[in-house]
Amino acid sequence: MKSFLLKRYPMARAPLPREVAATLVNYRHGERVTWHQHRHGQLVFAVKGVIRVLTPARTWTVPQSRAVWLPSDVDHELHAVGDTALCSVYLEPDVFPWPWDDPAVIGVSALLRELALTLVEGADSYTATSRAGLAAPLLLKVLAETPCLAEPGVPLPRDERLLKLCEHMMNEPGSDLSLDFWGEQFGASGRTLARRLHAETGLTFVAWRQQMRVAEAITRLTLGHSVAQVAKDLGYRSASAFIVMFRQVTGESPQRYLASS
Repeated sequence: MKSFLLKRYPMARAPLPREVAATLVNYRHGERVTWHQHRHGQLVFAVKGVIRVLTPARTWTVPQSRAVWLPSDVDHELHAVGDTALCSVYLEPDVFPWPWDDPAVIGVSALLRELALTLVEGADSYTATSRAGLAAPLLLKVLAETPCLAEPGVPLPRDERLLKLCEHMMNEPGSDLSLDFWGEQFGASGRTLARRLHAETGLTFVAWRQQMRVAEAITRLTLGHSVAQVAKDLGYRSASAFIVMFRQVTGESPQRYLASS
């Protein structure tokens, strides 16, 4: 239905007011920017709170140290986690700083953040020689020199049975229900579901569940939950076991990951 509606009522193709523009919008916890797409590219990051970015194929939960790049015509939805200030940098295709055809994650440096906010503050008085006008080309240069991070997000399967399993795991991230259990519910073997999940996501069930739990952990830690409480809620016997898993997935401890840029 979503695909049908987007084709029937596509987003307007009006150009941006300039090649590079930026906005800062405040959202309450749980508010959403519902499914849409556009021709211009969009870099999204949180100045406050956390943003969950969804596409039909993947989801990312990004703290303030990360941003998600959404190139042209990518169907996406944005969720605010906690009271959130969402900064979006919009770019016309002819000035895209990267050749990436798919969404990607980058680190948000202090310079990148301040340049984007300078564009926001100077939007109403923009000229080529204003602070915002001078910040725009520098921001493009900084972006072009910022590499993609090896953070592909949580891949989503297409199989309806696996989507039901994923929905359960997202609602109950500490669940230890096995694929054999789910196979009994769907009239298939656990092995069949495992093969299908790997074919559609490239991950084993254990690896997929770890990535999903890391995304949920980022949400809860940012909302002020302790590492010990998050570990318990996600089904780990100790905080140290949870930290080991988090580091295996992200390469960093929870505290360092949330603070790094």
